[in-house]
Order: sequence, then C-alpha cells, then structure tokens
Amino acid sequence: MVVQVVLVHGIRTSATMWRAQVEYLTNRGNPVTAVDLPGHGSRMTEDFTLEGAFATIDSAVRGAAERGPVLLSGHSMGGLLCIEYAGAEEPPPVAGFIAASCTAIPRGVGLATYRVLARGFDSLPDRGMWLTDRMLDRILPDETRADFGAGGYALDAQDVALRSLSVLDLLAALHRIEVPLWFVNGQWDQLRVNEKLFMRVAQHAELIVVPRTTHHVTVMRPRVFDALLEVALTTLEASHR
Repeated sequence: MVVQVVLVHGIRTSATMWRAQVEYLTNRGNPVTAVDLPGHGSRMTEDFTLEGAFATIDSAVRGAAERGPVLLSGHSMGGLLCIEYAGAEEPPPVAGFIAASCTAIPRGVGLATYRVLARGFDSLPDRGMWLTDRMLDRILPDETRADFGAGGYALDAQDVALRSLSVLDLLAALHRIEVPLWFVNGQWDQLRVNEKLFMRVAQHAELIVVPRTTHHVTVMRPRVFDALLEVALTTLEASHR
C-alpha cells in the first residue's frame, strides 16, 4: 500500500510552508495533505481553538488512512499538537510520525517569555513584519522564501494559540506513542530545551539534529527534510509490505 502523508504547519504560517515537501512527495508518488489550522492560511477569519485544530488533524489523518498507512509530520506548534494527537489514549490511525522543531514543553517561564516577545513584536507599527521579513530573507533560501508566508501570517491567532498550548500533556502523550517517531531539530533551534527529556520518555523515537539550522528546518533545509521524509517513508513501506 502507498504511504499517505499529512503535514501540519507551525504557528503564524500555513500549509504553504510545506510546498517543497508537497512537490517532493507528489513526485515520489505519495498522496499528501497539508492542512490549514483554524485561524491560519485559508482559515484566517476563524478563531483558533484546540478542539478545531485537533478536528482538522483528525479529519485529514482518517481520510488518508482510508487509502493507506499514514505518515504524520508536524512543525513547531503543529508538531506539539501532533504529539498530543498521536499519543491519545485511543491511538489514531497513524503509522509513523515526524515531530519537527517541537521538543519543548509549552508551559511556565518559557511560554510566558515567548508570549511577551510576540506581543512586543505585535505592538510595533507594522506588527513586527519588517523585522520578521528581514530575518527570513537572511536565513531562508530563495526556493522556499516565498512559500513560508504565501498563505499570510496569522498574527491575530498567535497569542490565543500560544496560550492554548499550556494545557497539553505532552509527556504522557509521548509515552503512549507506539509507532516509529523521528524528532527533527535544527542545531540552533530554541525549542530544543526539553530534547533529552522527550527522548527519555518516547519509547520508539530517534533524534536527528540538522547542523547550522534554526527553528525553521523544513524551509531552511528543504532538501534535507525531504531526505528525512524518505527515511520515514521507506521505513513504513518496509513494515507494510
């Protein structure tokens, strides 16, 4: 059976951040669904809620599972949501999982600091977009630079989404995940703070650290991330022959 792929974007961005991976998977022959979470991308006018986010992921996964085994991949906030989803007490039909740039527990001082910084950017005359664009211009290659923001930036959903993440019980969810799991982090990713803890708790996980790469590993190193997708896909293909 052909492995199906579901991709879940990070905070503020949208499904367009996965364009390089969608092209790679399509050329490989793997059907792929890149979702927009509530309040993001094509759903910018909706309110972000955890219930809506999980419903979006679940709908995409269950639809894909009707056609074959599912590889789920989430980045940043999307990765945190996918950890909680994949590690539910009643496991969803996920055959393998790539959790990118999300080895941090979104609580306490770390989350509070992130929210303060985000609100500080949001208070600038252009809501911090000039600084954001300059940073992205410097770190992203031409092939993916436009993709990252092509669906727009969900500035209005950012704070409520960050606040919502504090209720996730990621360690319990990680302990329950029984499918192959790959953590993918950039070397300079600020969300590596609980990387060792996540590896101790997760029972079937491998850790891949991409050198000279920031939090934006999927768009900063698209070909490397495609290669990691290949690792996951060939693993699942071998186990489902």
